[in-house]
Parts: sequence; structure tokens; C-alpha cells
Amino acid sequence: MVSTSRFSLRAITLAVAAASAGFSLNASASMGNIGTTYGVMPVDVATAQSLSMFNEQVSATYYNPSYLTSDERGELTGGILHAEQELRSSRSDADGDIISDSPSQHVLIGMKTNLASLTRFDHPIYLGFIAGVEKYGKEMLAFSSETSETGQYLQYGKEPLFLNIGGATPLWRGISGGFSVRVTLEAAAQLDAVSTLGGETSRERLAVNAEPSLKSILGTTIKWGDTFCPDSDCFLDGWESAVTYRTKSSASTSVDSNIIVTQTIPDPGLSLAVATIDSFQPETFAIGTQYKGDGWRIGGSIEQQNWSELEDEFAGDTIKDQENVSAANRIRFDDILVPRIGAEYQLSRHFAVRGGLAYEESPLKTTRNPELNYLDTDKIVAGLGISATYERTRVLAYPVRLDIGYQYQQLQDRDFTIVDYDGNEQQATADGDVHVISGSITLKF
Repeated sequence: MVSTSRFSLRAITLAVAAASAGFSLNASASMGNIGTTYGVMPVDVATAQSLSMFNEQVSATYYNPSYLTSDERGELTGGILHAEQELRSSRSDADGDIISDSPSQHVLIGMKTNLASLTRFDHPIYLGFIAGVEKYGKEMLAFSSETSETGQYLQYGKEPLFLNIGGATPLWRGISGGFSVRVTLEAAAQLDAVSTLGGETSRERLAVNAEPSLKSILGTTIKWGDTFCPDSDCFLDGWESAVTYRTKSSASTSVDSNIIVTQTIPDPGLSLAVATIDSFQPETFAIGTQYKGDGWRIGGSIEQQNWSELEDEFAGDTIKDQENVSAANRIRFDDILVPRIGAEYQLSRHFAVRGGLAYEESPLKTTRNPELNYLDTDKIVAGLGISATYERTRVLAYPVRLDIGYQYQQLQDRDFTIVDYDGNEQQATADGDVHVISGSITLKF
């Protein structure tokens, strides 16, 4: 893993050096993560994240950490997620219209436990974490930030490391609060080297440091019946509401280099600095509610995602280079609202089915973005899933639960103007299909 990161960082810097020496740089990038783009666990995938704020599994650490209090038992969950993407851009001058069809493949593990036994008090304090790694555990630190003259999609890029850790505790009569942090990496590299025009290097010195960046997630859940009528039945029984807040987060890399190009750039060499982001998750406010009946529940949520903050991130990005772009050509983003609705039904003691729908408007405001040529469309998201609980275990004290979730995303047609590096323009229509399958096994303790 370290070797891959070392060569990737060196390639970024040397490519910039070659460009400065007169060579062309053709580079593509994308934003997003599995938590916002697909869903972390099968329940999140199957309900299009509509019931994620009320998911008893450890993915609550990302969507609503206060819901870790919903089940007093500890939990150990392992899962996988596989997303097949066919992202298209139909252009009259293109031989094929598929821009990206590389899958995203995550292996996930999560755990929750009650830390009350560590204290002298009986008040429960729950700790949970969840981690995901790309390519079924084989890729942790891959990074990509590029420009493009053919078009690249804003979302659906790989984000190898997905890590959340947090805690929650009951506060008062059906009200619980939770706090978690999302961990991203800020990598910094220093490269000194002597290079030929052919790209061969010697006398190299490379130092790479990666520091964790912690971004906050807050959540509060209210069980209305327990709050207002804890000792008797009332019409508020079964109703739950939650409010969450996630700060913006991103993965970033900076590279400082000093390159001597023989017969072209003598000592002390050419000093170059690159600072760029790969993935971005917007500041998000969400409110959700659900009603739980006898063997069924229905609920939904509305999210406000503040994508306009990405403009400031791009302004300081030396690869995307929006600081020196004219106002007419600068990329723009809108803040968006995402509605979601879902339901779950208990078929029997052992089986439950669930489904959900969501409509996500594209945050990309501009349809002409020279150099970057980002593509993004509105999308309709539909999911379906099933759970099976196996109770007759001879060894384990609690039942074992298996979950499977499927999700389909239909990217709606949207017209863009693609601008190549020579300034030539070409009209293109972006659309696509995404299929996601997720499975997990959950053990209680």
C-alpha cells in the first residue's frame, strides 16, 4: 500500500514538471463516498437511505450516531458492497459513449458496545465504529485528481478509506444524543529529484506524511411516546424523529517538489507545488421521522446538502485551477434538498422486506466547465432488500442476522458543452445506470 502511494505521488509531481517544461498534461477526478452515494449497509442501500437515520446497525455512526442507543446489545457486523456503473456521455464525434464502467467494491466491518461497565454508573454509553476499504480490502490510499477534455463524472469515484467512530447515550425520557467523527487523510509529500526530458529520474528523495482529519457528525433522536407519555398509551406511541448535522469533509494531497531537468532546467531546479482534493462530502443537515407499527414501519427524511462550499475548495486546488479561471467559465454548484421515503414489513418471525425511493437533484449548476468538463445529472434512486434472522444457533447466545440490499440509480438525461484543450466545443448528453448490491452478517453480544 505504501509503495502504491509513493509512486502515485511522484507521478503527480513529475507530470506537473513535464507540463511546465512544455509537455501536455491530460488528467479526471470525482467526488463522493459510499455513505452519501449508495448507502453503507444493506438496510441503507435497500431503503435509498430513507430509514438510515433509524438504522439499528453500526452505520448509525455515520447517519445518526444517537440511534446507537436503540439496541442495548453489542454488535459485530461484516459486509460487502459492489456497485456496477455505466456512466455515459453521448457525443457525435465519439466512437463510444461510455465514460466510466469501473466498479466500486467495498469490504466493511463495524462494531458497537456498551462502555457502562467501565464506570461506576449504570448509565449506558455506547461506542461504535465502522470502516470500509475499496477493492475488497486491497486498496486503502489510492488517489486521483485530474482535468479532462472528454468529460468526467462529478460523483461515483472511488474513496478507498471510509472510517467513522462515535458514541451515544440516552439523555432523558426517550431523547438520546450522539456524536461521531469521520476520519479522512490529508497527505503531504516532498520530492527532490534530477530528471531527464525522457522522464528518467535519479538522486531522488521523497518524504510522505499523512495526517488524519476529523470531521464532526451530530445526531439527536426523540421517541415521542416515551417523552410525553412514558407511563401510559397515547397517540404518540410509535413515532420517532431525528435531526443530524454533518460537517463538510474531503481527502486532500499536497506535493512540494524541486526538479532539475538535465540540459533544460539547471540547479537549483524548478520548484513546484501541487495542492488538490479528491473526494468531497458537503455540509449536510437532515431531519427524518418514522412510525413503527406492529411488524412494520414507514418513514422518510429530507437532507440539505451545501455543495456551494465546493467552489471555495476548487479555488485553492492547483490542478482544477479555478482561481485563475474567468468568472464566466468558473464552475458553480447549488445547495440541494434530497427527499427520501421508505418502508419495512416483517413477513414472519424470521424474514423482513424493505424498500425505498429518493430523488437527488444534481448540485452541478454549470453545464460548460472548460478543462474540468464535469458531468452530473439528476437521479432517481430505488432500492429493495430482505433480512433473515437465524435463531437456532447452538453456539451463539443471540440470533444471527443476514441482510441483502439492492439499489438501482437512473441518471436522467442532461446536456453539456464539452470543451477540449484547444477550445473546441462539442455538445454531449450525459446519462447512466448504476446497480448496487450489498450484503452483511450481524452478530449480537
